[in-house]
Amino acid sequence: AGFLIPALELAEADSILAYCHRHEDVWCALGVHPHSASTWQEGDGERLAALLADPKAVAVGECGLDFHYDFATPAQQFRCVRDQWMVARDRGLPVVVHNRDSNDAMLGLVALPEHDGLTGDFHSFAGGAAMAETLLDRGFYLGLSGMITFPKADNVREVIAGAPPERLLVETDTPYLAPVPYRGKPNRPAFVVEVCHRLAQERDEPPETTAARTTENFFQLFAKARGDAA
Repeated sequence: AGFLIPALELAEADSILAYCHRHEDVWCALGVHPHSASTWQEGDGERLAALLADPKAVAVGECGLDFHYDFATPAQQFRCVRDQWMVARDRGLPVVVHNRDSNDAMLGLVALPEHDGLTGDFHSFAGGAAMAETLLDRGFYLGLSGMITFPKADNVREVIAGAPPERLLVETDTPYLAPVPYRGKPNRPAFVVEVCHRLAQERDEPPETTAARTTENFFQLFAKARGDAA
């Protein structure tokens, strides 16, 4: 399998790429998180595009919208994510999308004609069945985190039954959202096993089947990683 490390700011790109090059099974997404959208400035699109030429950079992100906090204004966030999505389109790469308390605005962004054909991972998805259907129709994948193990997360689990199995991914969101039985502790990549087991339980299939399929889904979405691993 392997690991994907998402960047939060462009300033991290060089150190993340250096780490990835030390490990055969590690790749990264490069971009600017909505919390850091105020750092996005003229020329950063070109800088990002140049960084994405590295074989270890297989996606753009983590990028998106977050209206839960106010680390950056909505206007700054919209500019930052739209610029990054256009870089992704131009480079033929997927995006890793952060979306918190911004479902309506995010669906509005996804629907813009300029984003036709864009694909990516809506990571740690918690948007509910209707949003999932819209995103799946447009070719996106859903990243399932430790939330699917939380007792009160029926709104996340309800998405699983209706989603095509070839569009589901498992993730940790380390160091956050540790799954049961580790809830309340710092999350670790190894805990993704618990997410996989719960997904298998919800789909009534062996964990080995779920693990193999979500690994294949990873390489389908992040196709540049398959080429690097070949």
